Amino acid sequence: MNEKKRLGKGLEALLGAVEKHAAEPPASAILQVPIEQIETNPLQPRRDFDLQELQALKHSLETHGLLQPILVRPTGRGYQVVVGERRLRAAREAGWKEIPVRIVDFNDQLVFEAALIENLHRSDLNPIEKAQGFAEYCRRYGVTHEELARRLGMDRSTVTNFIRLLDLPAAVQEALRTGQISYGHARALLGLSSSQRQEELCRQIITNGLSVRAVEHLVRQEAGAQVSASSADSAADDTNGTALFKTPHVQAIESELRQRLATRVDIRLRGREKGQIVLHFQNNDDFERLLELLRR
Repeated sequence: MNEKKRLGKGLEALLGAVEKHAAEPPASAILQVPIEQIETNPLQPRRDFDLQELQALKHSLETHGLLQPILVRPTGRGYQVVVGERRLRAAREAGWKEIPVRIVDFNDQLVFEAALIENLHRSDLNPIEKAQGFAEYCRRYGVTHEELARRLGMDRSTVTNFIRLLDLPAAVQEALRTGQISYGHARALLGLSSSQRQEELCRQIITNGLSVRAVEHLVRQEAGAQVSASSADSAADDTNGTALFKTPHVQAIESELRQRLATRVDIRLRGREKGQIVLHFQNNDDFERLLELLRR
């Protein structure tokens, strides 16, 4: 069975194939390995390890021991964590000299997937760490958002929406990373075309405690205002260049679509009963967002 076919249902699917891809000694064996011989995973998407959580895990290890061994792979210098870096860090804090492990024979791509899945399904990364992990995986292995989503067992739109967060200004990303604004707030801010305005509204969210719904409403209003003049100018010529009057009803439909889709919308009349609805997008991610909305 090739690697692609056995991934995509989560950590259980990935780890269920351990014995078929085991190094010596067999993966079914649980070994005691000196902690000093185990290095951290450079492909680990988590950058921030909560100190309180690590202290709680350390206390659990001291009280109950390690209920599940960590997974490691052999290296030229010893071993490298595949799954269980939080447990390894807590064991070091507890002063353990050895830790139980299972050895697996995973290449870099499988290690990256295992680290993503472990964090996504067991102890959530913050949204920016997820976005960076997804984007780095796609860049490193040349896969599409859809392919990564299939391997992780999630919707393609989820992967795309997280990666789009990296289009936000650094200040907004930091506010999201530290929990000053929520994922919903950040998603709403993506509807603004100006980085400066995204930062300004982000500061308002933090200062005034704006809800996600309130921010979405503000963004829709601004998106409509930004395109109002342009929409009036493109009152849609017919194929011979003859301008047709855009009725209040048509203008109202344009406004409704702009608010729903958070983008510029033009209804171009080509006759009494024909015409075009034109949706504008700023980049590929914006196109994917609109496509997802249209497919619902």
